[in-house]
Amino acid sequence: MTAGPVGDTHFYEPSAGHRLPHDPFKAIVAPRPIGWISTVDPDGRPNLAPYSYFNAVCDVPPMILFSSNGRKDTLRNAEATGCFVWNLATRPLAERMNETAAPVAPDVDEFFRAGLTATPSRLVPAPRVAESPAALECRVLQVIPLADLDGASADHFMVVGQVVGVHIDPAYLRDGLFDTAAAQPILRAGYRGDYATIKAATMFEMIRPTS
Repeated sequence: MTAGPVGDTHFYEPSAGHRLPHDPFKAIVAPRPIGWISTVDPDGRPNLAPYSYFNAVCDVPPMILFSSNGRKDTLRNAEATGCFVWNLATRPLAERMNETAAPVAPDVDEFFRAGLTATPSRLVPAPRVAESPAALECRVLQVIPLADLDGASADHFMVVGQVVGVHIDPAYLRDGLFDTAAAQPILRAGYRGDYATIKAATMFEMIRPTS
C-alpha cells in the first residue's frame, strides 16, 4: 500500500458517514487493552465479561476505567456493590475470554460456562479469574453517563475505579518485574474479530527524555 501525498487523506465527519465498507474507528484506535471485568450482584451471583473500551488513567493512586455500551450486568453490579475486578486477558485464555462475551441471562455463571475458576478477592466481594496472570481489585469512584456534543445520551457509561489490591502470579515475575511478554496479553486490534498479542519479539525499550 502506497501512502498518498502529505495532506491527501480520506477525511470524513462521523455524523455524515465514513464512506468505507466498515467503520474504521476501532481499527485506528488500536490496539486497546481488554477490560475483562468480573463483578458480583447483591445476591452473590458472579458475572464476567470483556470490554474493549478500557485503560489505565492514573497511577498515583492507580485508577482504571471501562465503558459499557448500555446498562449491562457488569455496570449494574458495579453500581450496586461499588466494586469490580479487572483480569488480564492472555493468549492462552483468549477463547475462554471470548466465551464470556456471550449475551446470557444475569443468572448464568460465565465463569462456569467458560471453564474458568472464580476465586475470592482479598478486599472486594467480586471474584477474580484464578487462571489470569494478574488481576486488579477496584472500588468504584465514578459512573459517568456519556453524552454527545448536543447533550444527547450516547447510551454508554464510563466506570472509573481505584485499584485497591493487585494480584500477580509469581511465575510472571522476573527479577521483581512483571514479564509482560511472557504473560502474552491480548488486545483488540481492529474490526469485529481482530486481536493482537504482545510477544517478546515485538517489545522494545525507549526511555523518556529528562530534558
